[in-house]
Amino acid sequence: MGANASQLEKEIGHDQFPSNEHYFGLVNFGNTCYCNSVLQALYFCKPFREKVLDYKAKNKRTKETLLTCLADLFYNIATQKKKTGTIAPKKFIARLRKENEVFDNYMQQDAHEFLNYLLNTIADILQAEKQQGNAKVRTTNQNGDQQQTSKPEPTWVHDIFQGTLTNETRCLNCETVSSKDEDFLDLSVDVNQNTSITHCLRGFSNTETLCSEHKYYCENCCSKQEAQKRMRVKKLPMILALHLKRFKYMEQQNRHTKLSYRVVFPLELRLFNTSDDAYNPDRLYDLVAVVIHCGSGPNRGHYISIVKSHGLWLLFDDDIVDKIDASAIEDFYGLTSDTQKTSESGYILFYQSKE
Repeated sequence: MGANASQLEKEIGHDQFPSNEHYFGLVNFGNTCYCNSVLQALYFCKPFREKVLDYKAKNKRTKETLLTCLADLFYNIATQKKKTGTIAPKKFIARLRKENEVFDNYMQQDAHEFLNYLLNTIADILQAEKQQGNAKVRTTNQNGDQQQTSKPEPTWVHDIFQGTLTNETRCLNCETVSSKDEDFLDLSVDVNQNTSITHCLRGFSNTETLCSEHKYYCENCCSKQEAQKRMRVKKLPMILALHLKRFKYMEQQNRHTKLSYRVVFPLELRLFNTSDDAYNPDRLYDLVAVVIHCGSGPNRGHYISIVKSHGLWLLFDDDIVDKIDASAIEDFYGLTSDTQKTSESGYILFYQSKE
């Protein structure tokens, strides 16, 4: 099914091939498809790619980190003379295995766990480098005691992926609403059969009544009261990463099973579960990448990704790259029945803001 480099260029057509764009498959180093699929999705999240390449340009020689290895890989893809081909992300995989024992084996790992680890690690590296820079400045102009800021400044990872949820609780006795904000880099949503992403997000923000032994302690009433609780989005990120919770622990079987439910995800998305004081509540999103799980369970199977690039849809399956029609995206919604155990279903969706 795969296209080699020259075939892909023929499929796209010389006139249609975007200038300054490269489509390179990634070599699998023994069950590293979970990593390859996420890297491809992130490479085609343009704001993220630009920041990684910018970091590479500005940091000529720092010690090797997961971020420098990622920057080298992205730079390697972006500066190839050929338009298509294959690249081995050997240095990145070696660094990943060195840094985190979870990934230091040849077993299939969870693509969402890897995405989480990668984004948080990059943010930590950037914050540590910024603090080092600030420390150098402080030593040159030390006039008395220096106050250390407790909360690290946001990085470009936060600028791109971070949104804010607000957890609202309304006391049903005095009507007082208290809210608590929490930041996220991706949203994990429960899935149900024959639904849509919009439905999943609605479930995420459903109002829950706290009663009987779950009553809420209201500061205003100074006692436990019945209350209503709901989670809403207060700040929408530039890139919204949605994780579909397809792996469910089954106590009877003592293992995780895959929910291959059909969940429709549109090419355009507008969130409606925003809070009243939300910043940019009407933000419209474009689907730019999907990480897809193929198989019957979390520890078996395979990951691939589909990405949108300059109006084209491409499928990346490790070292194989194929052009696909937008209509083929429906094949990755999931299954309408559970009779087939193996499915190719959307697992992480990346939506980029149109503004």
